[in-house]
Amino acid sequence: MSGDAATLWPRVAEGLRRDLGVRTFDHWLKPVRFGDYCAMSGVVTLETVSRFSANWINERFGDRLELAWRQHLPTVRGVTVRGGAGASDRAAILANPPLPTFDTPVPAVITVPSPFDPRLSFDRFVIARSNILAANAARRMAMVEAPQFNPLYLASGTGQGKTHLLQAIAQDYASAHPTATIILMSAEKFMLEFVGAMRGGDMMAFKARLRAADLLLLDDLQFVIGKNSTQEELLHTIDDLMTAGKRLVVTADRPPSMLDGVEARLLSRLSGGLVADIEAPEDDLRERIIRQRLALMPMLDVPDDVVAYLVKHFTRNIRELEGALNKLLAYAALTGTTVDLRLAEDRLAENVRTARPRITIDEIQRAVCAHYRLDKSEMASKRRVRAIARPRQVAMYLAKELTPRSYPEIGRRFGGRDHSTVIHAVRTVEALRIADSELDAEIAAIRRSLNS
Repeated sequence: MSGDAATLWPRVAEGLRRDLGVRTFDHWLKPVRFGDYCAMSGVVTLETVSRFSANWINERFGDRLELAWRQHLPTVRGVTVRGGAGASDRAAILANPPLPTFDTPVPAVITVPSPFDPRLSFDRFVIARSNILAANAARRMAMVEAPQFNPLYLASGTGQGKTHLLQAIAQDYASAHPTATIILMSAEKFMLEFVGAMRGGDMMAFKARLRAADLLLLDDLQFVIGKNSTQEELLHTIDDLMTAGKRLVVTADRPPSMLDGVEARLLSRLSGGLVADIEAPEDDLRERIIRQRLALMPMLDVPDDVVAYLVKHFTRNIRELEGALNKLLAYAALTGTTVDLRLAEDRLAENVRTARPRITIDEIQRAVCAHYRLDKSEMASKRRVRAIARPRQVAMYLAKELTPRSYPEIGRRFGGRDHSTVIHAVRTVEALRIADSELDAEIAAIRRSLNS
């Protein structure tokens, strides 16, 4: 079976090359080679040049690799990439795990190979003001005693530690409840398995497996937005688990109140426990995370000015920060180059450009109001006089141009306006920019102030 899987890797790789783009693929995935496929566990093992590259690929592309393999080989349940530096390094590289479902008792102490990533433990989660509520709530969810709040909903942007906390909860819960059934899966995987069960006439088994969980952890709930049948099944699953006193942890990139396209009853269930936000990491937290990573690699000398450079330029999320560190260390290790500030500035220039903080709707509203000398409350007011309505339309236009937010999300930030109002504002300003050079210059000035 391993030989058959090996013949699929070129097709899988070509699909990834199309999806990720030539530049990203060639930089990270082109050196990857097929290693092995275990039909019993459903795990594909791939190999690359170093443990640094392997860690980066597992963290950044693990889910994408698994989905790509499953399109060609449906029996695949997980993909792991390991470095090619030798047996000792390979033993230290941790798998991107398959769906962790325990139908038999698991040992109190998690050992390798494990369905969880031992790196993502509570001991390795660095706590600061921005994440202390989420971290403490996650620890409570894993204890022997019943949690005070259930379900637990963790909300944050990409790369802030939500998945780390899910893994940590699962590992501690497994230790405290040795015979428990634990399911950790992405909401996207929930959706794919649900659709597959419907098409295969296997819904009873799908429902039974999920409802047997003592602890269900769902990552990235935003992926079920607009999927009505999936939401309905998820709602029934949650109701059954909560009624049975089981535990549920959900993560998403925004709070329940901001999940447009999610059924109201599902939002109500998700909001019924504790919603804990994880904010953008402060300087101290980012530095402590880098120091923690470097402490595990004492053979590498990274000077303080390089640490300060990373802290200064990678402020948006932890994943980008760690990715930049991995890239720098990988280059140094593979080329025998000393890590110094000049090397960091040279090798991470592109990363720095893409890591600049994204502009928010609130920042756009403030910039527009400052330019037109309005009170920010006018952005949400119902007043329609031209001196207020036109700047408000400009702000809506810029919100659509400069942020990834949808029309309904933008409308909600402007006094709960309907998405059609935002569409009208965007189209109006687009037309006016062509016909009115003065307005076009004003918008350009506002954009410059935001970018600076």
